[in-house]
Amino acid sequence: MPKLKNKVIWITGASSGIGEALAYELSKNGAKLILSARREKELQRVKSNCSTDSHSQIKILPLDLLEVEDLVNKAAVAIGLFGKIDILINNGGISQRSLAKDTILKVDRKLMEVNYFAPVQLSKSLIPGMIENGSGHIVNVTSLVGKFGTPYRSGYAASKHAVHGFFDSLRAELHDQNIKITNVCPGFIRTNISINALTENATALGEMDKAQDEGMPAEIFAKKMIRAIEQHKQEVYIGGKETYGVLLKRFFPSLFDSIIRKSSVR
Repeated sequence: MPKLKNKVIWITGASSGIGEALAYELSKNGAKLILSARREKELQRVKSNCSTDSHSQIKILPLDLLEVEDLVNKAAVAIGLFGKIDILINNGGISQRSLAKDTILKVDRKLMEVNYFAPVQLSKSLIPGMIENGSGHIVNVTSLVGKFGTPYRSGYAASKHAVHGFFDSLRAELHDQNIKITNVCPGFIRTNISINALTENATALGEMDKAQDEGMPAEIFAKKMIRAIEQHKQEVYIGGKETYGVLLKRFFPSLFDSIIRKSSVR
């Protein structure tokens, strides 16, 4: 029997990319899913494409991660759909493609609201119920730039570093309550993240990065990520050779600094 069968799993950013791939794979595993994103029509499309014996196992809950104050209410609604949340997957997010010196502060603030404050608020809203249930699992789709910064990603890297800092602390605090925390760090995954990335004036880039286009397919990433969730990994790096950057920065920081300046990250 699949380890996640009948687990209630709430996925944000479920209308495309990694979130969509996770929905398909988790439905095959027999999980009960709550799919969230801004575009309800796209969520319905994903639901209809999921593999399940009963679509009553999949619920749709539209939300906007920028509306942080409303996320407490959304969490209450999510809990009511199946009576509990076993696993929260904080997947929704937005990236950046602009130099720090050219980027207006509005972009940095939006990146922090969506990528940091939203998952923090959702997690805080679910923790009391998880403690009451005696278990829970919070999974964050962060990024390799949550471990090291690169050009064109200053605000994005800052938001992902913040996620690691907060949830590493939370993991220590909740250990005795049997609540697991997993930080999943993707490298280049073939999704639309670069197309929707913010530029210096807060508009979308509108084009696919070469590195992103040549990245790991989201379907393969989802399988690897689910394996990490099942194994209760604390932190995992999934991608191509770019994942070695974590070790390179740790053990050879000067060499890493030289390489990252010349690397193609767009």
